[in-house]
Amino acid sequence: MTAEPRAAEPAGPEEPAEPTEASEPAEQGTAPGGRWVGALSLANIGVWVGWFGPLQLLLARQAEQLAPEHKASTLALVTGLGAAVSMVANPVFGALSDRTTARAGRRIPWVVAGVAGGAAGLVLLSLAASVTAVIAGWCLVQLALNAAFAALTAAVPDQVPPRQRGLVGGWLGVSQVVGILVGTALATVAGGITAGYLACAGFSVLAAVPYVVMRRDSTLAPAARPAFRWRTFLTGFWIDPRRHPDFGWAWLTRFLMNLSYSISTMYLLYYLTDAVRYGGDADTGVLILTALNALTLLSTVVISGIRSDRSGHRKSYVIRSGLVIAAATLLLGVWQTWTGAVVASLVLGLGFGVYTAVDFALLTDVLPNAEDRGKDLGVINIANALPQVLAPVIAAPVVTHLGGYTALYALAGGLAVAGSVLVRRIRSVP
Repeated sequence: MTAEPRAAEPAGPEEPAEPTEASEPAEQGTAPGGRWVGALSLANIGVWVGWFGPLQLLLARQAEQLAPEHKASTLALVTGLGAAVSMVANPVFGALSDRTTARAGRRIPWVVAGVAGGAAGLVLLSLAASVTAVIAGWCLVQLALNAAFAALTAAVPDQVPPRQRGLVGGWLGVSQVVGILVGTALATVAGGITAGYLACAGFSVLAAVPYVVMRRDSTLAPAARPAFRWRTFLTGFWIDPRRHPDFGWAWLTRFLMNLSYSISTMYLLYYLTDAVRYGGDADTGVLILTALNALTLLSTVVISGIRSDRSGHRKSYVIRSGLVIAAATLLLGVWQTWTGAVVASLVLGLGFGVYTAVDFALLTDVLPNAEDRGKDLGVINIANALPQVLAPVIAAPVVTHLGGYTALYALAGGLAVAGSVLVRRIRSVP
């Protein structure tokens, strides 16, 4: 069984398929080729640039400029409200894209609107002269870019047969890492807060153009769209784990693994200064560890997705990657030296690279039904966003009162082990 997508699209833009009810890609025609995967990945890079240029540097600089006496609490307020918007926006826009009957397709209109809105939010941030304006701008960025991200994510099960989703998930993992690095680089070299925001906005828009121009999307006939009822729409976000146990276990395991990863990386700066007693500039130390983590992540993310496609055995890869992540966090807990931190970062990247690609493919295999892919993947994405909110709430008291960094990283390792073990409860995936 080959792991490479078939390059089947013509040289020019593709016309959308005839409107039909949602179905598996194998039923719709040929699978997308490398150009579509490349365009999807580039658009995804643009979304991550729009998020992480601000998150890595620009918002912190702005908080320091506007509220120097309360910069930490200001940054926490801005990012916390943005995370809350993200958790709601992703499943809601995913559900709306499921019901979209535009001629361009179900997902592309939301990519266009989301990227445009995200760029507008970044421009607003570049002009913000008060904390209130920063909050408004960042919430708009989170609202809009989550619309684009929900549509891009849902396009994978729409267009890619199950046997190739590990490969595509691997490239999406690459795009996430590249987006974070590019966003950080643009924010650093652009020459100030205003220029940094404008550079991220411009990149996000341009990165989406090839995907939109390609015009490959699933469509929904107006007659096939169910009648809209508010109660049905709102209650649809609750996916009963008793009726869909595999989806429930997949959500829980993803939440645990992301919580472990968030706890492991969020306090690296303080870990280097307080536990490792790093002799150099701690900011530089964090940058080095992040780059090493990205290096090993990129070395495993695509190849592991390809190998899981060929074997068909997703769970074994997820289980082993979770155990590798747990080993890395335990190294941070017991080997509190610079050398230990370097080794742990390399190991953490190896494990999370495998996990990022294969777990995404596994999730697309347990979605309850084809008609609600956008909404269901949006619910899954709550398991990505919620740990970013909970990690500091959990980590602060552990570091301060319950055993310090040894206890913190032991907790992170325990969460990763729990996520690995519970993957075994998913029955429908080999």
